[in-house]
Amino acid sequence: MKRCLIVDDSKVIRMVARKILQELGFETEEAADGQQAVDACKRQMPEAVLLDWNMPVMDGIEFLKTLRAMPGGTGPIVVFCTTENDIKHIQEAIEAGANEYIMKPFDNEIIQSKFSQVGLL
Repeated sequence: MKRCLIVDDSKVIRMVARKILQELGFETEEAADGQQAVDACKRQMPEAVLLDWNMPVMDGIEFLKTLRAMPGGTGPIVVFCTTENDIKHIQEAIEAGANEYIMKPFDNEIIQSKFSQVGLL
C-alpha cells in the first residue's frame, strides 16, 4: 500500500485529505508543519506528499527543498495543495521540486485526478 504524508497546519484539511486518500487506497500519516514532515520522512520516506504552503515553524517551500536534499528525498511525488494560486507561487513550487499543484478548496475528484496524472493511482 502506498503511503501519503499529509502536511497542513489545518486539522480540518488534514482530516478531509486523510478520508479522501484512504478511500483511494493510501496509508496516511499527518504533519502539522514542515519540521514535523521532515521528521516523518526521516522515519519512513512516503511515496507521496500532499503539501500546504503557509505553515508555522517551516513552510511548504522550505520543507520541499529540505526533502529533495535528503537521502531518498527525490523519490516522493509532491503535490502542493494551497490557496496560493498565482503563477509566481506555482512556478516557485515546480522549480523547488513539486510534481503537481492543487488549489484549495479541493474535493475527492480533484485529488483523484491529480494523483492519477502523476502516476500515483
